[in-house]
Amino acid sequence: MIDLLSLHKQFIKDHLREGDVCADFTMGNGYDTVFLSQIVGEKGHVYAFDVQQQALDNTKKRLEDTGCPDNVTLILDSHSNAASYIKTKIKAGMFNLGWLPGSDRKVTTMRATTLPAVETAISLLDKDSVLTIAIYPGHEEGDAEGKMLEEYFSTLSRFEICATKVRIVNSGAAPYFFVLETK
Repeated sequence: MIDLLSLHKQFIKDHLREGDVCADFTMGNGYDTVFLSQIVGEKGHVYAFDVQQQALDNTKKRLEDTGCPDNVTLILDSHSNAASYIKTKIKAGMFNLGWLPGSDRKVTTMRATTLPAVETAISLLDKDSVLTIAIYPGHEEGDAEGKMLEEYFSTLSRFEICATKVRIVNSGAAPYFFVLETK
């Protein structure tokens, strides 16, 4: 059976190298931040965003516990404000939409900030770069985010960006993801 998380990360590994700059647009508990930090190494840099202090605290601890290099900027702000912090092109970006795992689920990503964040992320992508966006359609806002993003991605020029959807078709509520690769 396909492991969507492993597949999701494989797309990142195909584009991201030591010394590159990248972003975790939804740091959550820091797993993707650690993954990115380890790939880009000491010479690279990761920008990580979340609106919840608990996410920053959890991520900071995870980075320390895993011995990651000091190459991460943790930002307590919406991913929709990424352009205020990232002043260079990035080789990879990750979104894991929804809520902070282990939380009360009262705070979730919302279409109003997700679309501007994704548009900003796309504008920051360098040539031969990748953006992955995990969708969780098992709740109303997650389902709506996925539909909104698919509609938006269908308008992008295929000569500039390849937009792909990876989904298990016989499990409608299962998570899925989009991969955007620049040419």
